[in-house]
Amino acid sequence: MACAICRTRRPRRFCPGVRGEICSLCCGTEREVTVDCPLDCEFLREGRRHEKAAERPPADPGNRDVEVSEKLLRANEELLAFLSMTIFGAAMEIPGVVDSDVREALDGLVRTYRTLESGVYYESRPDNVLAGSIFTAVRNALAEFRRAEVERLGMTKTRDFDALGMLVFLRHFAVTYDNGRRRGRAFLDALRAFYPPEEPSASSPSSAILR
Repeated sequence: MACAICRTRRPRRFCPGVRGEICSLCCGTEREVTVDCPLDCEFLREGRRHEKAAERPPADPGNRDVEVSEKLLRANEELLAFLSMTIFGAAMEIPGVVDSDVREALDGLVRTYRTLESGVYYESRPDNVLAGSIFTAVRNALAEFRRAEVERLGMTKTRDFDALGMLVFLRHFAVTYDNGRRRGRAFLDALRAFYPPEEPSASSPSSAILR
């Protein structure tokens, strides 16, 4: 019996991504490159612990003027958790979404919220269908978040600047977790921590945050 990927070496472990037995070398080299690895795969999770961040160019200087201070983060912890859950939940419902799609969606959302700050709204929805779906899910969820605030507080306390700051923070967070693998989902895996353990597949993040 040979590895289901290289067809040469002796298999050492079962791969849920290819639904077959593979060798250790192929597991390490093809993980999240040619294989769509389930986030709960024990070998993927072990690999995460030893994975180095991919070499990448400096962060987009266009966002350096948006200061994401510790004070801003503390004041918007609820919003940040809500956005993280929304992104993860939407990504899990759209087959094929990987970290690069999420980064593209965040880029579009940052550009869109920049126009709100300038007073001239222009929606920068990505052409990439997968990224566009994440973009729409987050945009709609933010509108719902604000509506829920009005119902609870009689007003919305979340400013466009607050939303922009959290989106910029998540965008930098996504770049930090980029592992350089074509089908990488290390960032999405990190966002999963925002889901309550008892509600891993909740369809509406607002039910866990806004109550």
